[in-house]
Amino acid sequence: MSAYRVANRYAKALLELAVENNELEHVHEDMARMLQYASQNAEFLNAIQSPVISSEHKSKVILTLAGKKTSALSLKFFELLHKKGREALLPEMAASFHRLYNEHHGIQEADVVSTIQLDEGLRKSLKQIVSEVSGKEKVELIEKIDPKLIGGFILRIEDRQLDESIKSKLQQLRLGFTQNLYEKKY
Repeated sequence: MSAYRVANRYAKALLELAVENNELEHVHEDMARMLQYASQNAEFLNAIQSPVISSEHKSKVILTLAGKKTSALSLKFFELLHKKGREALLPEMAASFHRLYNEHHGIQEADVVSTIQLDEGLRKSLKQIVSEVSGKEKVELIEKIDPKLIGGFILRIEDRQLDESIKSKLQQLRLGFTQNLYEKKY
């Protein structure tokens, strides 16, 4: 079974338990913290994904990082991962949990790639566009900066993409110049 499917199943089960036990917000904070550790700390990611490091040591690292503020349900979830030897999939599980959490609350996720940090006015406009396209009122923008775009932005909403970057406009112009519209075709 693929890692994505396994992570998604664990995340779905955790979400259902969190809703049932009325601990959804607390568990979401715990999973967001684990996702943040995995994305910002390569040593943590390497440690939990290493086949050389024992499962016990991986579990101790996860529990140490989880800290005392972690919910009892999250701690039980981490223990289950240890028993099943699935610590390496924790980042994928946390990402799946976050996605399922957004679905549960009707929040639409969208990626925005721009050349500069977005100001509040532009952020509000982009959220309004995402809301109109998706039909959901709540929007979570994931902002990324890419100076190679030259200017403009790229907005991705699930499988849709709005490319308003200067780089893509220049590529379209370049393609247009390669076609000779005035050449006779026989």
